[in-house]
Amino acid sequence: MSNPTEDIEIRLLLEGIFRRYHYDFRGYSMASVKRRLAQARERFGCSTYSRLQDLVLHDAAAFTSLLSFLTVQVSELFRDPAYFRALRELVIPHLKTYPSIKVWVAGCSAGEELYSLAILFREEGIEDRAMFYGTDINPEALQKAEAGVYELDRIPQFTRNHQLSGGKSSLAEYYTAGYGAAIIDKSLRKRAVFSDHSLVADSVFGEMQLISCRNVLIYFDRELQDRAIGLFKDSLVRKGFLGLGAKESLRFSQHADAFAEFSREERIYQKRGAV
Repeated sequence: MSNPTEDIEIRLLLEGIFRRYHYDFRGYSMASVKRRLAQARERFGCSTYSRLQDLVLHDAAAFTSLLSFLTVQVSELFRDPAYFRALRELVIPHLKTYPSIKVWVAGCSAGEELYSLAILFREEGIEDRAMFYGTDINPEALQKAEAGVYELDRIPQFTRNHQLSGGKSSLAEYYTAGYGAAIIDKSLRKRAVFSDHSLVADSVFGEMQLISCRNVLIYFDRELQDRAIGLFKDSLVRKGFLGLGAKESLRFSQHADAFAEFSREERIYQKRGAV
């Protein structure tokens, strides 16, 4: 049951975060924010959200830690293999017609999806004309993504996903193992650029042939979803592709008419050719 006092405290906390650190979570789904802040409050040992607000407004390090609760950091290499199979079989043939290809992974977390795309592009013979841009609002996630280091015990799942995605080689070709970790091959990392970018507050990001933003919009309210989709529309070349998460859709967006459904099952859309 909703607690009116806690609701007020949460809204004041989000407003304080926006004014102090310029991170805007005010338009995020309230149910999701409540769930995440409840975990954070317990982690920080704060009896109320007002005390949590006092802590993060006066301690920048505490705010950085809070970001890991408010932003989604769950991914895998080739997560949802059917999505990558659809890119491989349906989208890549179109991308092969471009002399150079720019790919934007929005909300890249620790980089797993970006490196999955880089591997896929290498297997399909177009890696040498592609650049991959990964953006996130969490500085710790961006550091992890740039390092490209993952726990070795995650590799079996990564390998299964890669095989199911239609992988044409052994995943072991793309990392080196040592000291309990798997490090993504340097030649893949050199084609990746990671930077801070907020779908809530920042502007258009380059001219892209492919944008992948999966399982991010579900945490936004309708207004923020529309803002983000408008950014994607304006960042894509004509006939460029947009991939969303399994529970996300353009159906109710004011920008829906700018896109055609390309793969309904895998939530892949193509920007229409007409301006």
